[in-house]
Amino acid sequence: MKIFIVIPTYNEKDNIKELILKIFGLSIPDLNILIVDDNSPDGTADLVQDLMKNQTRLFIIKRPRKLGLGSAYREGFNFALDRGAEVVFEMDADFSHQPKYIPSLIKGLEGADLVIGSRYITGGRVENWPWRRLFLSRLANWYVNFVLGLGIKDATSGFRVYKKEVLQGINFKKILSDGYSFQVEMVYLVKRAGFKILETPIVFPDRKLGQSKISRGEVASAIKNIIKLKTKKDKNGKKTV
Repeated sequence: MKIFIVIPTYNEKDNIKELILKIFGLSIPDLNILIVDDNSPDGTADLVQDLMKNQTRLFIIKRPRKLGLGSAYREGFNFALDRGAEVVFEMDADFSHQPKYIPSLIKGLEGADLVIGSRYITGGRVENWPWRRLFLSRLANWYVNFVLGLGIKDATSGFRVYKKEVLQGINFKKILSDGYSFQVEMVYLVKRAGFKILETPIVFPDRKLGQSKISRGEVASAIKNIIKLKTKKDKNGKKTV
């Protein structure tokens, strides 16, 4: 089973080398890592390219500027599928998504098409977040479910794995949203297409090194995009949700 883990990066030089080595240290057969770097000024891409000299299953897409999470994943998905990936991960570079959970997410694919590493189901939790950030995250997921009726506890989670049939069966290339919105819209499209979604618990520690990329503007944009999904019409003029 050919696996690709897609990891977008921007200024992650303090984390990326250790993360790559820990993932490969899991010794999962035919596991490949793709870094999608948005021209990090801190030299993240240089570190990755140095590792590539001794890692034949490590790849990089170097982009000319900061183009956003959604477009990074779209490019990454295309790259992985073009190279025969049967399973494709989304994963952050800051160790909030802990490599030790990768095997359990893969295991979940035995009974599902999309497996989400969830902070908000039994056994999952967030560590070291200020209460305001945790409240906003919980509120965002409540709002998503209230508006879209997805029935997913952690629809904004960016730690997830898709079977190739899912990515081939939804039109992810047309998703223009970014950040939280991208994650929610992907879940929406997967559920709408009739694929099975499973949540598996993860512990989500706050990053220790580097800086968070989430801004207030991104949260506001996510709210607007969720409303757009709710009001989107299908070709027959009926609401899609």
